[in-house]
Amino acid sequence: MASLFRSLQPSQPAEIERPRLDLSGPLLKHALETVVQGTEEQGGIEYWTDALKLKSRMFQQALGQGHPGDLPLETFKGLCAFMASVRRRIGPYLEQPSWDELVAAIVELLDGVKDTSTTDQRIAAFCARFPQDSKHRWVRDLAAEILHNVDPERYPLMLRWVWDRKANTGVIREIWFDEEVDNITIGVGDGYATYLMLREELSQFLSDNGVFRDVIWYVDLLCAKIYADYIAAQGGVYLRADFSAPGDPMEHTRRLLGLDGVNAGSGRTRLKAITGEAFVIDDKNLLD
Repeated sequence: MASLFRSLQPSQPAEIERPRLDLSGPLLKHALETVVQGTEEQGGIEYWTDALKLKSRMFQQALGQGHPGDLPLETFKGLCAFMASVRRRIGPYLEQPSWDELVAAIVELLDGVKDTSTTDQRIAAFCARFPQDSKHRWVRDLAAEILHNVDPERYPLMLRWVWDRKANTGVIREIWFDEEVDNITIGVGDGYATYLMLREELSQFLSDNGVFRDVIWYVDLLCAKIYADYIAAQGGVYLRADFSAPGDPMEHTRRLLGLDGVNAGSGRTRLKAITGEAFVIDDKNLLD
């Protein structure tokens, strides 16, 4: 029978109606084991959660302090390097006049950021500012990255690889409790309430397994490892241009979370300009 994990976070508004998620306990246990094993030789799991916290602090310093409309372009380029599904496509918007339009969209997205009841509307309005075609699917992920990293307590990870209802793919599908999951369409929406429910379920699962600190970041890492294993099983089909055959069990996880964005030695990033050249981050404090 299905294993359901329920946990309420008091910082979230109670009026949001969470959908029912039928998640597989055995699949989650296996995923947690692979996370622990995969990180053992790479600094340990705390090293990875610290990296995610650092990424969030960079977003908070850039967008959460002062007015986001004053965001320097060079600072935003640095942030883009840490967003895997954004950095390959965003190049044209890092030039004028598109840059001003992007900043205006970010300002609107963050206006009323403490009111999670408007999350889906603000994300939709953000996406509506851009062309509605396959080349701009990254826009949804940009909005999700900004909200999550600026205010991780209120906003769970809402990237398309976590759950994409239209494509019927993502983390939710990989841990769904149904022997016929490969042959069904999961009838769960991809709005804020679904991602919030997923985090609550996974938070309870982690606490049941002895994790009580940095749970938000453990959830992100667990989700990324779950989908990374799917990528590996599919031979790297998803985002083929970004994902080559990994040399270690955490390579896909690192890339999904954007933690491979900068070469600390050279400052070169995976962020591409219109010319195809890689941007270079000169801020040594950011790299440190």
